[in-house]
Formats: sequence, C-alpha cells, structure tokens
Amino acid sequence: MSERIVIVGGTSGIGLATAERQLLEGREVVVTGRDPVRLDAALERLGKGATGASVDARDEEAMRAFFGGLERIDHAVIAVTGATAAGPFSSIPAAALREAAEGKLIAQTIAAQAAMEVLRSDGSLTFVTAGSAGAAIPGTAGLAAVNAAVEAMVPVLAVELAPARVNAVSPGIIDTPWWDWLDPSARQQTFDAYAKAAPVGRVGRAQYLADAIAYLVDATFTSGVVLAVDGGSRLVPSAL
Repeated sequence: MSERIVIVGGTSGIGLATAERQLLEGREVVVTGRDPVRLDAALERLGKGATGASVDARDEEAMRAFFGGLERIDHAVIAVTGATAAGPFSSIPAAALREAAEGKLIAQTIAAQAAMEVLRSDGSLTFVTAGSAGAAIPGTAGLAAVNAAVEAMVPVLAVELAPARVNAVSPGIIDTPWWDWLDPSARQQTFDAYAKAAPVGRVGRAQYLADAIAYLVDATFTSGVVLAVDGGSRLVPSAL
C-alpha cells in the first residue's frame, strides 16, 4: 500500500509544487486549501492519485474533522500562509500583526496538532516558514516575527513528538502567487534586485522547495532541522 501525504495549503505555489513532486514519488496525495475554486483547479492539474478538501487551517474544529476522516497518514506538510504584516515597524497596525500570526503561526499550529492525531508514529511533519525569520530586512519585522515563531517550534517538537520527525524549509524569494500583493512593476523590481545580489543569480521556483521537502520527507535520520532554500541570500544581506 502506498504512503499517504497531506499538504495543508497545497493548492498553490510551494504547496502545489510539493503535491506534484509527491505524486511522482508514488504517494497518495491529499491537499487542502481555503478557496474551493482554487482547490478544484489544483485537483484538475494534479490528476489521478490526488484528492482534496476545502478547509480553513485557522478553524480548529474543521481541521480536526478533516484529519479525523483520514484515519491514518504517513507524512504531513504544513504550507499554509497568511497576511504579510509588511511595512515600517513604527506603523504596523496591531490588527495586521494579529492577522499575520493567525494566518500562519496559529494556522500552522492548528494543522500540525490535528495531523498528529492520525500521523503514524515514525512519520514526518514538515513546516514551510520563510527566510525573513533569519534576516534583518527593514520593513519585515512582523513577517520575521511570525516565521521565526514557527521555526522556534521545530527543534522542540522534534524532541517532544519523537519518533516522528519534525523539520521545516525556509524559502528565500520564490516566484509564487504569494507575491501578488505587490503590483507587477514592484514585484519585478524586487525579483530583479534579489537575483542581482543573490549568489545563485536568480529568484527561486516553487519546485526548488518541493525538492527540499521531498528530501526531508524521505530523510529518516533528519529531524529538528530548518533547511534554508534561499539561493545563498542569507549570506549576503544586500540580497534581501
């Protein structure tokens, strides 16, 4: 019987690329997303071997009901994200910070808790955070704080939930729909500046993260790791 992997936030960007990669690995893939229209489009793209459900990761009752209906899973990837809470620290509205925390820290925590109820004892749990957590980029204090909070849980959970393995991937600037909050011109300027400064000379693709997640899912001797997938940008402050 093939393994089953659930990707929370698997209908777009990194989550969707991960679903595609895991199908190639021969696993049964289950994806979730808040938007039923986007879910339908993702399932059509994924094709045979993939199923899904429209469920909001911020809804604790809905998440537990969803995972409870699966009975048993082998791996879970928590790729859900939320608002950015970007902007100068002095003017970040408290409401925006709460929304960012609710959409990522709280949502990822709820999803992970629900997943653990049905995850096999030596399965894997992989979070998707962001490179802002380890950087010092003006205007991203709120984003950095939320992602750093998720990353801080990883080593703790690797010990607390053992023998299950707990890891995370930390993306740099990746060309995904997450950036749609910027107008096209500002988005391209951001990408161009990053590509010019980053050691690898380009922005990332969702597939790069899917490859990294695939490694962590299969790396049975790896736990408690936050894996940077950022083209080396963390080494060059000006790249971010």
